Amino acid sequence: MPEVYMLFKIERIREILVRRESELRYMMDDIQLCKEISRLKKELQKLIALPENEKSNEEKQREEELVQQIHKLVETRDFLVDDVEFERLREREEDKEMAEFLQSKLSKSYFQKGSRWLMNFIPCIEPSLS
Repeated sequence: MPEVYMLFKIERIREILVRRESELRYMMDDIQLCKEISRLKKELQKLIALPENEKSNEEKQREEELVQQIHKLVETRDFLVDDVEFERLREREEDKEMAEFLQSKLSKSYFQKGSRWLMNFIPCIEPSLS
């Protein structure tokens, strides 16, 4: 039976690594979006600093383009943040389902022995010894 636990543990580690990789990708995308927003804001600030009566039509048009680009990037970032939150909620639900599955398959005595392995195996597991 320990081999089964080891396989569960290996699968859990793989799952955690895949999740972390996904989180890192989200973080990289977020960093890129923030850098681009920051760059565009700096450019916009330079244009806004010019007196209105001295701005050319091209500069006024560029201001509008920058505002639109910043707005679009902020919306994209909002969607990204929403995706990350949705993914975290999905992962918590998966963890909860796995914990419930394991609790139904393992004997109550296993929980009563205070196994640290299972508690570390799924972080959200809360044994219910009813």
